[in-house]
Amino acid sequence: MDSVRIMMVRDLLNFKVLVLLIFASTYVSAGPVYANTKWTDSHATFYGGNNAQGTMGGACGYGNMYSRGYGLETTALSSTLFNKGLTCGACFEIKCKVADTRWCFPKAGSIKVTATNLCPANPARPTNNGGWCNPPRTHFDLSYPMFTRLAKAVGGIIPVQFRRVPCVKVGGIRFVMNGNPWFNLVLVYNVAGGGNVVNMQMKGSKTNWFTMRQNWGQNWELKQKLKGQSISFRMTLGNGKVMIANNVAPANWNFQQTFESDSNF
Repeated sequence: MDSVRIMMVRDLLNFKVLVLLIFASTYVSAGPVYANTKWTDSHATFYGGNNAQGTMGGACGYGNMYSRGYGLETTALSSTLFNKGLTCGACFEIKCKVADTRWCFPKAGSIKVTATNLCPANPARPTNNGGWCNPPRTHFDLSYPMFTRLAKAVGGIIPVQFRRVPCVKVGGIRFVMNGNPWFNLVLVYNVAGGGNVVNMQMKGSKTNWFTMRQNWGQNWELKQKLKGQSISFRMTLGNGKVMIANNVAPANWNFQQTFESDSNF
């Protein structure tokens, strides 16, 4: 009888351990997929032409990728990853799943790219036949030069794995001041570390902090008259890290000017 009790207790303990392990596994994978730092399965295609000219501009608002410092090492994201533009500026490491396709270069290793655009959904096509960027799929539409570092272009679409990695940038965070005296529209770019700004505040030298609103991509707006004051910004990244760029723009700043902080994430 005692041995039966011992077995029942042992089975109960094993069941509890199993439940805890399942719960822990579920908890770990419950975060947003665009924040994954562990290798995650996905697919990749390419766009923009052989010279990547078609990747300029884009839904993040960066404009010319060369002048902004992103160059050819860029990707468009499916809406699941794009997160309404709040993943713009994030960096991903991507590698081809060599065992799953004949198009991968066996010794290609991995590439690192910055999210600069949205890969639009195609509701007219199924997700496994042309609707590669349809939700809930994760998908990377790479610049042609980056795709062809991993695989032959003739492959068209390749199985990959991706993970978030810290962004490495040269210099400080940059702010492009647009708008008019009653409406500030600020593009933030060249953000290191987590890369993607998800909350932004702005203040003049004579005001308190004002919370800005995302206008589109990484353009943030504030309806306050701050002309004639030095300007500071407080940025929060997707990973929760916060940085303040104090007096980054002097009191005599003008619209269409770009200012750079002394430090970066």
